[in-house]
Amino acid sequence: MKLFDAHAHLTDEKYKDDLAEIIKNFETNNVEGVISAGFDLESSQEALKLANLNSNIFATAGIHPENVVSDFCDIVQLKEILKEDDEIAKEKFFERTCHQFELCLKKIEKICENKKVVAIGEIGLDYHFFDEYNEVEIEFFKELQKFAFKNQIQLANKLKKPIVVHSRDAMGDTLKIIRENPVNRESLLHCYGGSVESAKELIKLGYSFSFGGVVTFKNAKNIQEVVQFLPIEKILLETDCPYLSPEPFRGKRNEPKNLIYIADKIAKIKNVSIEEVVEQTTKNTKRLYDIKIKK
Repeated sequence: MKLFDAHAHLTDEKYKDDLAEIIKNFETNNVEGVISAGFDLESSQEALKLANLNSNIFATAGIHPENVVSDFCDIVQLKEILKEDDEIAKEKFFERTCHQFELCLKKIEKICENKKVVAIGEIGLDYHFFDEYNEVEIEFFKELQKFAFKNQIQLANKLKKPIVVHSRDAMGDTLKIIRENPVNRESLLHCYGGSVESAKELIKLGYSFSFGGVVTFKNAKNIQEVVQFLPIEKILLETDCPYLSPEPFRGKRNEPKNLIYIADKIAKIKNVSIEEVVEQTTKNTKRLYDIKIKK
């Protein structure tokens, strides 16, 4: 009974003192493999470096929607331009920002030439952090994220790789983009928090869904309903570690070994054995990422 972590962040600083020990203990904890996800250029490079050093670790490379804004958009300068209400200056600023992103994406593409990079991700839309901005600024950030999302989907299709989608408070726009920009490989909605109705449409579009520690939380009724609805062939396990530890470790640093608690909760929701959940979700993960681990 071997677990497979479909989405983790092993390059996070929270592991700087004991990562080697955690990796060493994968076998003891029945963890067959881990996908270490990139979220910007540096983390994508680090994820690949880690994957190259370990046969049971694989990488994804991409620019997270929050990083699309924070890494490429000079927000102070944007505020000045928007204050002047100059549409031409605003358009030029948008073009310059997109160009900076495109230059970075060429470097991401280079990383993805390595066979240990199994997907483009995590990419997508995240409108959660917009509270401190006004409506005009928010609209600018949304358009920037959409531009980056579409361009990274194009890269995935060029390289014939799946995408790993992050969608937070943005499911409507996420669905619209992936409907209009189809991916030519089965792909993943990671840490899925949408509705059953959205899940139905995503299945038609060729997506699977990964679930982490949140599914074990008492107040996660909507996620549990989605898990109950989904065929087990469309479910993957993830930790998103070091974040989102499952019960009974909520609030503590998360690790791949905690996948077993997520598997147990999903087994209870679907009224099947934990062995079936582990076996099928591991099979699903290898299928989606086209992984064959050398023994």
